[in-house]
Amino acid sequence: MTTTASPAASTGRTAASADRAPTTTAPPTSGRSARRRQSVDRIYYLFLVPSLVLFTLAITVPALLGIFYSFTNFIGFGDWEFIGITNYIAVFSDPAILSSYLFTFGFAIVTVLLVNVVAFLLAVGLTAQIKAKTALRAVFVIPMVISGIVIAYVFNFLFSNSLPAFATAVGIGPLQESILANPDLAWISIVIVTAWQSIPGTLLIYIAGLLSIPGEVYEAAAIDGAKPFRQLWSVTLPLVAGYVVINVILGFKNYLNAYEVIVGLTNGGPGTSTRSIAMTIFTGFTGGDYAYQMANATIFFVIAIVISLIQLRITRGKAALA
Repeated sequence: MTTTASPAASTGRTAASADRAPTTTAPPTSGRSARRRQSVDRIYYLFLVPSLVLFTLAITVPALLGIFYSFTNFIGFGDWEFIGITNYIAVFSDPAILSSYLFTFGFAIVTVLLVNVVAFLLAVGLTAQIKAKTALRAVFVIPMVISGIVIAYVFNFLFSNSLPAFATAVGIGPLQESILANPDLAWISIVIVTAWQSIPGTLLIYIAGLLSIPGEVYEAAAIDGAKPFRQLWSVTLPLVAGYVVINVILGFKNYLNAYEVIVGLTNGGPGTSTRSIAMTIFTGFTGGDYAYQMANATIFFVIAIVISLIQLRITRGKAALA
């Protein structure tokens, strides 16, 4: 006689088997894998330590020593003694240093505006449907690869010789003398040369931003009846606002450290009318005012840190919006 198991019994056995079935768990990490990960971590440290040591010896230690000496009367050699915050008080009441800060910040603001306006307009033109735009992009980035001091000496010759000769030939009176010798106009030459060198880098960032905008956005704007200027104002500018912020802040920080272009053009003159903060600090180091200018450098360092924090906050906000 054939015996047939009932469905209920089969179901019960199946359930019981399922209950008795061992639960599958992930195998524990083997000791070999753990050692491999630990070995990789050591390799990371192996690459990090040399850079960290070099950074500490070349930057951190000299900076800390400089801050320490800013509270002394050290002149760069010989004996010294602590004088507290005397140097810092003197910095804030020194007309020459205050003048260098005024010139540097004014120069940075004007140059940032000029560079970003020109670079943005060039970027718009070089991303449009024009002929030979690739070749034009290559031409416009040439100033970026030339040394600043070389550019400064070339423009020094142009402002001192070529421009006055041309102005004399065509009868432009104010330019018949070198603007580098005019205390009221010398800063313009520094702005022009710095902008000429800085525009290519800013231009590349704007080109990257413009190329990241989808073409469908402009097609939709055109369908809505927006003219080219309206598209530029209402579509392009809002979409590249993050790139504008980055260029403005990075440029402003860089222009605060202006040195080589000023040395090649005016050497801080006429008088001290175009002397930047960096030039004032360096001149003091070689002129026996080491501790005094280290106090000035420390103040300038704090200002740079504040600007960097502002930059970080703004760029994070733009990244979050994106």
